[in-house]
Amino acid sequence: MALLRAVNVGGRKLPMAELRAHCAEIGWSNVRTYIQSGNVVFDADCGPAEAEAALEARIKQDYGYDAPTIVRTAAQWRRFAPACPFPEAARETPNYLLMLLAKQPIAAGAVEAIQARATAGEIVRRAGDALWIHFPSGSGTSKLTPSQIDKAIGSPATSRNHRTVVTLQEMLDA
Repeated sequence: MALLRAVNVGGRKLPMAELRAHCAEIGWSNVRTYIQSGNVVFDADCGPAEAEAALEARIKQDYGYDAPTIVRTAAQWRRFAPACPFPEAARETPNYLLMLLAKQPIAAGAVEAIQARATAGEIVRRAGDALWIHFPSGSGTSKLTPSQIDKAIGSPATSRNHRTVVTLQEMLDA
């Protein structure tokens, strides 16, 4: 499973059909994408770090921009939804609940640093190597910025809402 950060926003175009083709050219098989935000389910004979590097290099070569890519194995991905620390929000308002994954291990104190900046009722929790943020009024009201979150975590991170987390798991299991 690969998650690309900041594609198809701010003029950074990456059509999903082209992304699937690039992944196949890298040597991945059974490549599928979900929505336009850079979610890729695939099979590969390499580890997560090698997969991240290969896709990042390809995007830089073909599109001229950096797209941090975060890869997790199917086994890792299957642990995320069950470990969600906000089960009620997951049921009631899954689009207001974001899971963040980082390229590097999450820094000690990241939850506290992000929570200290939360001014719109956001609640931050860690579950394994994922951070979860519940936005009770939606993320559009939040003053938390990607750069603040990256700084607290200690590396680039990307987020997906709970509905997407579950859908990607279903794609893995299909």
